[in-house]
Amino acid sequence: MAAAGAEERREWRGAPGPERGHSSGPGPLGSLLSRLPLAPAPAPRRRTASQCKPEPPLLRTSKRTIYTAGRPPWYSETGAPVDEAFVIGLCGGSASGKTTVATRIIEALDVPWVVLLSMDSFYKVLDEGQQALAARSDYNFDHPDAFDFELLVSVLRKLKKGKSVKVPVYDFTTHSRRREWKTVYGANVIVFEGILAFANKELLKLLDMKVFVDTDSDIRLVRRLQRDTMERGRDVAGVIKQYNKFVKPAFEQYIEPTVQVADIVVPRGGENFVALDLIVQHVHSQLEKREITVRAALASAHQGQPLPKTLSVLESTPQVRGMHTIIRNKDTTRDEFIFYSKRLMRLLIEHALSFLPLKSVTVETPQGTMYEGKRFHRQRITGVSILRAGETMEQALTAVCKDIRLGKILIQTNLDTGEPELHYLRLPKEISEDYVILMDSTVSTGAAAMMAVRVLLDHDVQEDRIFLLSLLMAEMGVHSVAYAFPRVHIITTAVDKRVNEEFHIIPGIGNFGDRYFGTDGPSAWCESDSIDC
Repeated sequence: MAAAGAEERREWRGAPGPERGHSSGPGPLGSLLSRLPLAPAPAPRRRTASQCKPEPPLLRTSKRTIYTAGRPPWYSETGAPVDEAFVIGLCGGSASGKTTVATRIIEALDVPWVVLLSMDSFYKVLDEGQQALAARSDYNFDHPDAFDFELLVSVLRKLKKGKSVKVPVYDFTTHSRRREWKTVYGANVIVFEGILAFANKELLKLLDMKVFVDTDSDIRLVRRLQRDTMERGRDVAGVIKQYNKFVKPAFEQYIEPTVQVADIVVPRGGENFVALDLIVQHVHSQLEKREITVRAALASAHQGQPLPKTLSVLESTPQVRGMHTIIRNKDTTRDEFIFYSKRLMRLLIEHALSFLPLKSVTVETPQGTMYEGKRFHRQRITGVSILRAGETMEQALTAVCKDIRLGKILIQTNLDTGEPELHYLRLPKEISEDYVILMDSTVSTGAAAMMAVRVLLDHDVQEDRIFLLSLLMAEMGVHSVAYAFPRVHIITTAVDKRVNEEFHIIPGIGNFGDRYFGTDGPSAWCESDSIDC
């Protein structure tokens, strides 16, 4: 399917439809509208990507509600990404139904973490002269020069590699980019659609599947009339003028010829379910080849190795050991468990802050004498908790770090595969230059901690500015994180030697989240990087 020939494309097109050629002009508007019923207004695009504030993981179709799973590991036990996202490119004329096809593909795929990226977001910023032309419908938005291909290729390349990206938001009413860009992250599959999706050589290299949406020109004109007048505040005469002067010639010169590079041609757009099924089947077959297992590899690695130099364990004073005795005791009441856990968290946070870079400063005391002291550099500190148990450490962090920003990452174990899965994240803006304190109550195999660190790296946080804090760690988890990310600082109050066959820390602390929040764990209780099982 990856390189279908012309004969194969004809088979998938089905029975011959109207010619792709176009009449010399649309004719009188009244005659056109009487011959072709107005298509219903397109539904608002649903957010199907994992953005900064993702919606609940579900997609609704006309027949069912699909509850998607979390995102499985996209990296190996070395911490490096293994496979790039699978990119589907959708090309076709203006108002050909590309967005409808994209939505149908996303709904039929029924896989988590799908990103819809539109070429419309990458129109160039217009100067005053171009703005005036656009207001008179005299600016050619269908010419390749209207698009910022350099930015588009850069964004798609980063997104394909698993990085977090910022996507511009284009305002079609004012012909300008809005001040706030949207953040997109976490794509297993990227659906990229645009009128010139196949017009750039560098862009073509990033597409794993190329789909051309072929729709009759009269139908496209009617859809464009309805869209531009109802959604973009244009007048009918201006829309028709722009269509005849720019849209139709651009389609014939730049868009229609690119059908030759398409793997699949989809006539009739979103109603061609045969073609859509072929696309979905191929994507599923590609995703099955990319399945990764991490936890089993972690369990068999690093046996008998010395603890890494990046690990710092809080000194086991009689006070610290006494608090561990209380919180490890299965008979400790919930109130005492919370009280002494909070005390340990506060000590752990204070200990971790001593590893932040400090500079020498001189201040004058109230007595008029000088004091040689230390001060933290002006870089920000951000706390990120791995939900749910890691959230219990936020109070201790905010108590000692004034005005600190907080983020959250939800990682849960898939009970069928045993692998961690990313379900949700909310990170502060512009986190890439921050020192990040990553908090989890316990770390056993290190699978959840590794996923959280990978998320931070994908958001361009520097590895040596990440501090992983946990009340209790197993040696296996320490080795796993240190091996994958050798510059991450690992800080804890204690390290236990063993993890049993269920990946529970031995002697351990039990399910920290259940004990802290007073919830009942399942009959086969689990302690796995504080993941709620």
